[in-house]
Amino acid sequence: MSSSDLIELILAGALLLMTWLWLRPRERFVRRLAENARASMILLAILPIALRFALIAHHPIPTPDVYDEFGHLLVADTLRHWRLANPPHPLPQFFETFFVLQTPAYSSIYPIGQGLMLAIGRAIFNDPWAGVLLSTAALCALTYWMLRAWISPIWALAGGLLAVIEFGPLCQWMNSYWGGSLAAAGGCLVFGGLPRRSPLLVGTGLAINFLTRPYESIFLVIVVIVYLIPARYLIPARYLIPARRSRAWIACLIPLAIAGGVTSLQNRRVTGSWTTLPYQLSQYQYGVPAALTFERDPLPHHQLTREQDLEYKSQVAFKASAHETIGSYLLRLEYRVRFYRFFFLPPLFAALIFFALTLKERRSQFVAGTLALLALGINFFPAFQFHYLAAVTCLFILASVIGLERLNRFNREAARLLLFLCFAIFGFWYAVHFFDDKPFALALRPYETWNGLNHDNPARRIAVNRQLENISGKLLVFVHYAPNHIFQDEWVYNAADIDASRIVWARDLGAEENKKLLAYYPDRTPLLLEPDQPAPELSNYP
Repeated sequence: MSSSDLIELILAGALLLMTWLWLRPRERFVRRLAENARASMILLAILPIALRFALIAHHPIPTPDVYDEFGHLLVADTLRHWRLANPPHPLPQFFETFFVLQTPAYSSIYPIGQGLMLAIGRAIFNDPWAGVLLSTAALCALTYWMLRAWISPIWALAGGLLAVIEFGPLCQWMNSYWGGSLAAAGGCLVFGGLPRRSPLLVGTGLAINFLTRPYESIFLVIVVIVYLIPARYLIPARYLIPARRSRAWIACLIPLAIAGGVTSLQNRRVTGSWTTLPYQLSQYQYGVPAALTFERDPLPHHQLTREQDLEYKSQVAFKASAHETIGSYLLRLEYRVRFYRFFFLPPLFAALIFFALTLKERRSQFVAGTLALLALGINFFPAFQFHYLAAVTCLFILASVIGLERLNRFNREAARLLLFLCFAIFGFWYAVHFFDDKPFALALRPYETWNGLNHDNPARRIAVNRQLENISGKLLVFVHYAPNHIFQDEWVYNAADIDASRIVWARDLGAEENKKLLAYYPDRTPLLLEPDQPAPELSNYP
């Protein structure tokens, strides 16, 4: 437990007492609510959105900042034009940027899932962030629905509320366009549909994860297959599917087939091949996303023939496999375990101890086995982000609630104490964000671990965007980076239809080369942005 977690526990004490006094006489009402599935799901869907909107004065609609966010937004904007890829620009060298292909089509390298949700939010509410809110609402409601198939209604409601405070208004999933909640909602459909014997729901959950996280969906399919194996030593007996009904599970292939068809069509439009993912083409063209750190051939990339480049990549892959030992795999796994705290509030660490005491139960064995399979499988991937494990978010909550349920058998008051402490910690940090500009909130900001509502780099982008809003007409912004520029801090991102955009962002390639783009856009006002200054400087292009 870190010092910040300890501070959270101490500062939450007062709120804990108030929460305890308020909820204790309302226990009967809470139990009636937990029994009403429809009312509980509606409440859990509305609650995170309402809590987030209450913070809107100090924390407005998020500004995209990370290149992954811009990639998903490009997918959404492409879909808004009713296409899966955009025609290449005549001068693509000015628009080269992270995770965006320029040829043979101008397109993001990401799967369609998250972008589709952002496009739905923009179509209905005229803002892509609405798609993020809808995904979060679905996650919180479906977490309760999934838990109802595994535990009692009252504990399912407790788990749904944990989902609200862990992945709701203060979580980075809800305050960015990066994704996480959609894949997690799909995981709820998978693990809630299995014990309910619902092939279409399971298939839909698998399809959602295939369209958002294709690699991780492989392990979900393995879990589903193992679940359906008629081996009682693997799966809890009451959750097994009777043999006479096993054929009905072929129906789960219908949503998967649709998702596979959409992915293949996107591949065709973007890469020109039905089977080549945009991600794969990006690796060939740019070497990113890349985790290999071997030195490259001295010959520049643009001077390599395709055959030479493929040969080079095969040599690098061989070196990588030679260096990838069991020891390095285990070290990477050990390093990543610390990031799993994203899925647990500090008081829930104690609940996990009691979950370990239930591993003799086949229900807990299935949960622990699935989490272990996903953790080990994802560990082969060279990079790691929280949303890689999004599909099993509901299982992390289920493990926490099973632990609380077991603790409740030994000591009812202790279980309530841990649960109320979770709500008190959330309430404390929510109040800090609610009064974001007050002195006490500013003083506590350095200790904040709930940093989904950040205050750093987006502020620079917001300041530049405000300056651009005050300049009328069509603009062409050349981005000039300093020699010591941090390459991840990328500013060149454009909409799906570059030429039709009011603001076009372009790389500064030097005066002579820039003349080509200036001639191409004679009706635009050229500007120069230097983002590496202490405060990003926007000026007239010389």
